[in-house]
Amino acid sequence: MNTFAPTCLAVTLAMALSTGHAQQQVRPAVPGYAYGNSTLAKAPYNVADLKALQATLLFTDEDVKALRQSKAILADQTDAILGVWYGFVASTPELVYFFSDAKTGKPDGAYLEAVRKRFALWILDTADANYDQRWLDWQYEIGLRHNRIKKNKTDQAPSVAHINFRYIPALTIPVTTTLKPFLAKKGASAADVEKMHAAWVKSVLMQTILWSQPYIKDGEF
Repeated sequence: MNTFAPTCLAVTLAMALSTGHAQQQVRPAVPGYAYGNSTLAKAPYNVADLKALQATLLFTDEDVKALRQSKAILADQTDAILGVWYGFVASTPELVYFFSDAKTGKPDGAYLEAVRKRFALWILDTADANYDQRWLDWQYEIGLRHNRIKKNKTDQAPSVAHINFRYIPALTIPVTTTLKPFLAKKGASAADVEKMHAAWVKSVLMQTILWSQPYIKDGEF
């Protein structure tokens, strides 16, 4: 799903926002990964809109701290995490469909691999928790890549043309449920694991809400 086509769709140590952006710039080049690219369309929502959404989600500065704490724990586990997530997709025909060749109906391995590389960075970006307009513009781009507006264009994939919206917020549950054991692997206290997991649930739901914008009628988002 272009960033899980994306749909979907890798996270951070307690650090200043500027440090997170610096790390963003030195990450390896991954085809189609365009966070911070000046060519991205500006999102039709802004930081004020995001703050209002965060308030509704009960997302606070404590959640930001918890997400950033999770990065040090998850950074070297992204491949294992993606193995679990991709295993879930592979065992769920309703999701495999969105990675399939539109003509043959078979999973497109090249498409899956291209998405996987961006998905790893999505984990890190989620944990960075840098909520500025650049981040919002990237969320908008991810939403467009789930929708028929831009799906497949990033990878020139011969896949189906659209991801049905209902599957996008639904993925909040398998993504965050299967992440919890990875949060507990580096010796964090049970209380800290719970805080990090709760922050991840809120963050993933927040992102899927932002990704929904291309699916919503004008003026209704």
